[in-house]
Amino acid sequence: MRGDESPLFYWEMIKKDLITKLIDERIAELNNGLYVVELTISPSNVIRVELDKVSGGVTVTDCMSVSRNVEHNLDREEQDFELHVSSAGLDKSLRHIKQYIKNIGRELDVVLQNGTKFCGEIVEVTENTVILCHREMKKLEVKKKKELVEEKYDLAFSDIKEAKIVISFKWLFMNSVELTDSFLEFKEL
Repeated sequence: MRGDESPLFYWEMIKKDLITKLIDERIAELNNGLYVVELTISPSNVIRVELDKVSGGVTVTDCMSVSRNVEHNLDREEQDFELHVSSAGLDKSLRHIKQYIKNIGRELDVVLQNGTKFCGEIVEVTENTVILCHREMKKLEVKKKKELVEEKYDLAFSDIKEAKIVISFKWLFMNSVELTDSFLEFKEL
C-alpha cells in the first residue's frame, strides 16, 4: 500500500454534529450567555472552538468547562484528535450577530467585499445589517467654522468582508473592573 491507502494514514474525521452537541450541552448547563462564534474541524481532527459571551468576557473556566465536556465524551482509542477552545479575541473580525449586538456603542472598522472602508460607532443591529454612525468635524462651504457632521451607514452583513472593533483604552479603563475579575479568576487557577 502507498500514500493515503496505508492504514498508518487512515483516520475517520470527527463529525461536526457530535462536537456541536457536546458544546451545546455544556453551554446550556453553564447558562451564562456563552455561545459558539466558530467551530472548525480539520481533516486530521484538529478541533478549534471559539467562544464569546452575550455580555462580559469569556473566562478560562468557561473554556476549560467546554473543553472537558468534549474531551470526556470522545474516545481517543477510536479517534485521535487535538482540541483548542478559546475566546474569540479582540484582534479577530466579528463573525456572529451577537458580537455586533454586544459591541453596540463601540467603534468598528469595516471593510466590504468590494474593498470600501467604513469606520463608525455601532448604533443599531438588525437581523441582516449593522448601522454605524461616523461623527467628524468638517468645514461646511456655507459656514466658516467647522461643525460636527454625522453620517450613518447601513451595512448588510452579507457585504462585510471584515469588521474589527477599534481597541480603545478609554473603553478598557471604563470596563477595568470586569477585566480585573477575569484576571483574578485566571490567577486563582
